Formats: sequence, C-alpha cells, structure tokens
Amino acid sequence: MIAVLVVLVALAVWSALSGPLQKRGVTAALFLAAAGVVTGLTLPSAFDLDIDPSGAERVAEIALVLLLFSDAMRIDLRALRRQLEWPSRLLLVGLPLTVLAGIGVGLALFPQIAVISVVMIAVMLAPTDAALGQRVVEDSAVPPRVRQALDVESGLNDGIAVPLFLVAVSVANAELESSIPSAVAVSIAEQIGWGLLAGVIAGVAGGALFRLASAKGWIDGRWRQILPLVAAILALAIAEALGGSGFIAAFVGGLTFGRIVGSPRTEVGVFTESAGDLLAAATWVIFGAVAVTLALPLITWQVALYAVLSLTVVRMLPVALALAGRHVGLPTVAFIGWFGPRGLASLVFLLIAIGEGVPDDEVVIPTIVTTIALSITLHALTSVPFIRRYHRWARQRASTDPLAAESVPTRVPRRRHDHPTP
Repeated sequence: MIAVLVVLVALAVWSALSGPLQKRGVTAALFLAAAGVVTGLTLPSAFDLDIDPSGAERVAEIALVLLLFSDAMRIDLRALRRQLEWPSRLLLVGLPLTVLAGIGVGLALFPQIAVISVVMIAVMLAPTDAALGQRVVEDSAVPPRVRQALDVESGLNDGIAVPLFLVAVSVANAELESSIPSAVAVSIAEQIGWGLLAGVIAGVAGGALFRLASAKGWIDGRWRQILPLVAAILALAIAEALGGSGFIAAFVGGLTFGRIVGSPRTEVGVFTESAGDLLAAATWVIFGAVAVTLALPLITWQVALYAVLSLTVVRMLPVALALAGRHVGLPTVAFIGWFGPRGLASLVFLLIAIGEGVPDDEVVIPTIVTTIALSITLHALTSVPFIRRYHRWARQRASTDPLAAESVPTRVPRRRHDHPTP
C-alpha cells in the first residue's frame, strides 16, 4: 500500500508542477524516476515487495504501444511517403550499425562475460524511445523534417529490434535448434511482416469505423476518444496472435488510423496519449525506486563508461554514417545523433530478459538500468538549451540556403503538447 501511495503522490505532484518544470527541460520520466530513487533510498521498505517482472513488463509494454499509436496518428503519411529517405536510412543503416558498435564497445569493456550477453546489451539499448523524445519532436523550433525523422525512427526501431532481441535471448538460454542466421531471418520476417499486417488491420478497421460513425452522427462525443485507444490495443492483440511485433503494429496502426480519420486525428488521440502517459509515469516511479536503487551497488566504471558511450559514440557515429552524402549539416547530424534517448523499449526488453533468465545478470542489468537512467537525465536537461541553439543555426541556414536538406517543407500536424522554444 505504501508503494501505491508513493506512486500516486508522485503523479499528483508532477501533474501540479508539470508546466513550469517542462519549460526548464524537466520531463515526467526524470521527475518521477528521481522521486522513485529518493523513496527507494529513504524508505526501502516501501517497495520491499516481490514485483512480478511479467506484470511490470505488461504495463510498460502497453504504455509504449499507446504512445506509439497516438504519436503515429499525427504523422502526415503523404508527406512521409515523399520524404522517407532520412527515416529509412536511420532504420536500415543506422540501427544495424548501432547494434554492431554496441557489441564492439561491450566486448572491449566486458571481456569477462559471454559474447551473447554483450549482444543482448547492444540490442536492448539500440532502439530509441518515442515517449522520451516527445519534447524534441513536439517543439516547433525544430525543423519539421528533423522532427519527423526522429519520430518515425523512434516509432519503428524498437519493433525492428524485437526479433534480434528474441533470438539473442534464445541463444543465451540455448533454446535454438536451428542455425542462428536462419533463426534471425525467420524471426525478423515474422515480427515485421505480421506486425505490419496487424497494424494495417487494426488501423483500417478502427479508422473506417470511426469515420463512418462520425459521418452518421452515431458516436457520442466522449467515445470519440475511446475508439483510438481500442484500436491501439487491438493492434497489439492481433500482432501477438499472429506472432508479430506489437510495437510495429501499434505504430503502423496509428499511421493508418490517422490517415483514414483525417483532420480530427490530433484531437481524438488525446485520451490514448494520456493513458499511455499515465502508465509510463507509474513505470518510471517503480523504475527509480526498484531498478535504480538495486543497480547502484553493481555499477562499475566499465558499466558507467558503457552507458556514456552508448548515448554518444555508439549512437552518434552510426547516425553520421547513415546520413553521409545527404547534404545534411553537421549540427543536424549531431542533433539527430544526440536525441536518441533510451527508455521504455529498453526497459521492456530488460523485463522480458529477466523473466526468461539473464546470463551475466550482474553486468547486463546494471548496464541497461544505468544507461536508461543517464539518458532520462541528460536528454531532459539538454533538450531546452540544445533546441534553442539548433533553432538559431537552422534558421540562419534556411535564410542563406533555402535548398538545404533541413529546409525541405514537411507537414507535421499540431500536437497536444506543442512546446515552442523562445
């Protein structure tokens, strides 16, 4: 009961102070995780309970699904089809290179653990978090093309990483009977293929029903907000039934739903996003109170260094290589490379791994937890000043070079949480 009270009090305080705190770059994840850490250190008995990893995993997974769906609803699908180059290069070139770079750094820093454990660390920390990146992709000071590239990348890379992660877990637990390359190929095909199909089915069905009901005047005003949430959960359920990625299904479902619904898509996604925010908020309090406090004694200089490198070199160098030759300014490359926060997706992977059994857990768990905690802190505190500096550069570049890659017009629908930077 004390744990529940702590979560509720933290949520209430954040709700009351969220406006001024967000203007200073403090995100919900940072505030709530910090509240959890303080509680875990000062009142260790408050969270002295056996938390079921599968239950915590489910809460975090549903939170991410709802946020992915609501986020994708607002993306202009027509503009995305015309300007798919940046997101596709970040996903098809940058993501694999990020995994390889993470493996290389891990082998150098953790020679005492199994290679497959290093692979698991690299894969779990490869995807970026759509929820933690909201402050950047919702700020109108950031060029629309950059915002959309980050939005689409964070929406799809966790789903693409799922099959790699599942294969790594199976190898770690000696569950694979076939060869690893064929297992990877089959898993990727199933996760992506069935995930895409599930997303299209849920998005088309939900969007068509919403549009018909709205046109006929059948749907009550309050339930306009419920239908998108149902469609998001439906995408997850269909994906799981088919054996696909629920994350890919959620993002594709949101894209499809938003395309069919049309202009009301921003307004009707408010409740879905709020529900995702609430579940994510509770997750971050528990993360701080349990995961961070338990990981603190296990943090070594190797773990800390890996976390720093994961957020910098391991992420930023692959982004630079992915965008090479695209006439993208160096500040843009650095901006996209830096704002690749690790959050809910990595946490979901960690909870799955704990449930399946983690080899070398004394290294794997603190490394993932430390990287997530560091990302929550650094990406929150740097968002406002970095956006302000990048905005000045982008505005100057657009005035001197109207044909610059960053200046390509891209329609990004207004969001509920637009944060214009002065």
